[in-house]
Amino acid sequence: MVRAIVTAAGERFVTPLAVSALTGERVFTDLFSLTDEQEIGHIRLAQDCDLVVVAPASADFMAKMALGLAGDLASTALLATDRPILVAPAMNHRMWAHPATQAHRASLAARGVACVGPGTGPLAEGESGPGRMAEVPEIVEAVMSLLAGGPLRGRRAVVTSGPTFEPIDPVRMIANRSSGRQGHAIAAELARLGAEVTLVSGPVAIADPMGCRVVRVETACQMRDAVLAAGPADIAVCAAAVGDWRPETVSERKMKKVPGVAAPVLTLTQNPDILATLSAAGPERPRLVVGFAAETDHRDDNAAKKRAAKGCDWMLANDAVFGAPTNQVRLITADGAEDWPLLDKTEVARRLAARIAAVFGETP
Repeated sequence: MVRAIVTAAGERFVTPLAVSALTGERVFTDLFSLTDEQEIGHIRLAQDCDLVVVAPASADFMAKMALGLAGDLASTALLATDRPILVAPAMNHRMWAHPATQAHRASLAARGVACVGPGTGPLAEGESGPGRMAEVPEIVEAVMSLLAGGPLRGRRAVVTSGPTFEPIDPVRMIANRSSGRQGHAIAAELARLGAEVTLVSGPVAIADPMGCRVVRVETACQMRDAVLAAGPADIAVCAAAVGDWRPETVSERKMKKVPGVAAPVLTLTQNPDILATLSAAGPERPRLVVGFAAETDHRDDNAAKKRAAKGCDWMLANDAVFGAPTNQVRLITADGAEDWPLLDKTEVARRLAARIAAVFGETP
């Protein structure tokens, strides 16, 4: 069964009657129709389905999705659904290449929204380039792939993401600049491939990826406890920038600056090593443990040593530049190393998820 929602812009291209004739079902258009609300309602539309397909997905509608706007029935249903979503972009090639559209695409991908196309070819306005909606067979293939559950179906994964905050007093803390973009993108891709994903995230300012159970923490100790509680898992990806140290004691009150008195001395103690703990977890050790090494110098050598010291299976070395939309990594395994080019963090996540799926005997 296919239920269709037609937007006001869509009605300029195709009538609801024509869509109804194709689907064999009633077409929905109006968010505020009392009859619709009594019979099915936008929440039931959002939940009573296996998959939501947005085709064609205009630049405007992708922006609405990325920002969480809900001004009509289609956007409201998308905001209310927790089902997989597939978008098939279609727009002018300049609109597709615009930084705003690419940022929205990356934001949606980080939340687990799948994308098919756009293709390259003649466009409606007589120009040619990337922006043409994927052909129907491509969209059908993408739909069937998503409905099949993915190559990691039945596997459990735990992913860490973002920074940790270690309090000094109720106001101050030791932190780092991690945005969580890479870890969240990895969690989204593993979920897209069918894994049951628990994302343990430090404080970040980005949206939760779709299809993941999210556990929010602040400190390294809290992150360690949440990771262990999420097990046993088949896959562990430690992408968080976990603080190495924390203050030995935390003041219950704000530490005051007193004229003529020397600054307080902080005594630090080492935080738990989550990656090493998972790598040495005995019978409950994940089959595949992946770590990240953010380095400021001697990146490759330091990352290789870190992999050996932690006992993890794979290590991804990257430069310690937090918050950027791109990443350039070196994948280090027991069999050798492989350099990846500078990629969008979503593409890094996609490549890593595909490698992980291959370990479990499947190729996405």
